[in-house]
Amino acid sequence: MSRTIRVLSDSVGETGENFVHAIMKQFPDEKYKIVRYSNTTNEGQVDDILASCEPNDLIIATIVISNLRNYLIGKSRERGLYCFDIVGGPLTQLEKVFNKKAIERPGAIRELDDEYFDKIKAIEFTIKYDDGKDPRGIMDADIVLLGVSRTSKTPTSMYLANKGYKVVNVPLVPEITPPKEIFLKDPRRIIGLVLDPVKLNRIREKRLIALGIEDNSLYANDERIRKELSYAYELFDKLGVRIIDVTNSSIEKTASTIIDIMKKLFP
Repeated sequence: MSRTIRVLSDSVGETGENFVHAIMKQFPDEKYKIVRYSNTTNEGQVDDILASCEPNDLIIATIVISNLRNYLIGKSRERGLYCFDIVGGPLTQLEKVFNKKAIERPGAIRELDDEYFDKIKAIEFTIKYDDGKDPRGIMDADIVLLGVSRTSKTPTSMYLANKGYKVVNVPLVPEITPPKEIFLKDPRRIIGLVLDPVKLNRIREKRLIALGIEDNSLYANDERIRKELSYAYELFDKLGVRIIDVTNSSIEKTASTIIDIMKKLFP
């Protein structure tokens, strides 16, 4: 049976929806659909939404207006509906910590500010200098990722860009001399990505199949892969940069590790 999860927000509701997707990953066998109600700002809207609910529906609330939030919780309880308030608890506790009331302004997180525009610039920068398109971007980058083909350089770069970092990623090939800018860049801002050769072989084989290329290509050859990785390790050692093994790491985890490194090095 598919369960309906209704996300109510006095703003866009994206936070609540993302929360649902994240938490439901822990219940992979449960089927569900999300109905999102944005800009829920008065009791009449709440009443209409609750009137349309079925007994098994779940309510997820990301409402910062305390009076409306409490109204929703109370009315949900009257109807026997499960209502999960994922904003009120933290807000109340923080009010105690800071000894002041929250401003209760819906959508404050989505207001256009300098941080938002910096993120857009970072994304544009990262796209422009993806896959070693132009080495001139290296000197202006916050982070430079180096690695052989299929070590998740591009997706990791884009994840970091969405966190506001300007990233350049450069593919490493033994027969091609890396750009001179690599040797001029502060090595603390360079990260080398590596992958287990067996897993890298499988990834490359799948890539060849997707492209319709015969599997006897040098690209997925075991000896070739080990040669590329050996070259990468030698270069990383020469540059004196940090190395991250992404064999069993998700894009998010790899990016998080890199962010932690950068925050410690450049507080």
